[in-house]
Amino acid sequence: MDRPYGTIFKGFRGRLLEDEPLAGHTALKVGGKADVMAFPEDLDELRQLYAGCCEQSVKCLVIGGGYNLLVRDNGLRGVVISLKKLKAVERLPGNRVKVQAGVSNQRLVKCLELEGLSGLEFLSGIPGSIGGALAMNAGCHGHEIMAALESLTTLGAGGLQETAGRDLEYGYRFLNLAEGAVIVEALFQLTADDPTAISVRVAEFIEKRRVSQQVGYPNAGSFFKNPPNASAWRLIDAAGLRGTTVGGAQVSEQHANFLVNRGGATAHDFLELAALVKERVRAQSGVVLEEEVRIVGEE
Repeated sequence: MDRPYGTIFKGFRGRLLEDEPLAGHTALKVGGKADVMAFPEDLDELRQLYAGCCEQSVKCLVIGGGYNLLVRDNGLRGVVISLKKLKAVERLPGNRVKVQAGVSNQRLVKCLELEGLSGLEFLSGIPGSIGGALAMNAGCHGHEIMAALESLTTLGAGGLQETAGRDLEYGYRFLNLAEGAVIVEALFQLTADDPTAISVRVAEFIEKRRVSQQVGYPNAGSFFKNPPNASAWRLIDAAGLRGTTVGGAQVSEQHANFLVNRGGATAHDFLELAALVKERVRAQSGVVLEEEVRIVGEE
């Protein structure tokens, strides 16, 4: 590797991709190239790579499933680190389970269903990985992931740090972590229950999502946060924006808080469409919407 920061990959065992288009690694299917994309084989290799980036002042971005992410068309300089290989799930005594950040929400729900552990069934209706779900305190239908969290392990410039869930600051679609901190592992306290009863609840959550959010095109889930005492989709709908398009990006005709890629969309299309939605909603209702999707990359 002839990049000036190639020495940080000395002894690296995982896969490395240079000039990698990030459109293939995000749910919206847009985004420019990363200088280098790395896939650490395990937590120790992730720790070493992250430490090397910090020591040599190399920009890095850590991503999970790419479901709550919009990468600008000019891409990202530096290193993008994928957590996809961090996929261990371990049951511990006392109805607890330790989960690495790269585990998909659906896989975890299935594991817990088989183990007869209840408390995270609602994740079956939310795409993405556990790391991403924790980073935004994901939830639906009155449930939030942080409610079941016993402790969280993060990676920062100083290495790994474990923090009790009760000591974390969080709220609606919000978790306050130190700048640069990366979620790598979580310990959940759950409740023993009959696997059949858990399966019924999982099926109910999946059906609710199918009915209300089956939009049929690449999307990042809810694009905007719900304002206090209001629903973003209702405000967008009331502003007459359902079905509005900019380039290949569209306000979904099925769910107005989903911006979808109808084909050939660019990140610029999504940014322009999001700006239009915010402007029209503010003019119609006086409410300023805030993006739930994380926007990264070069301007």
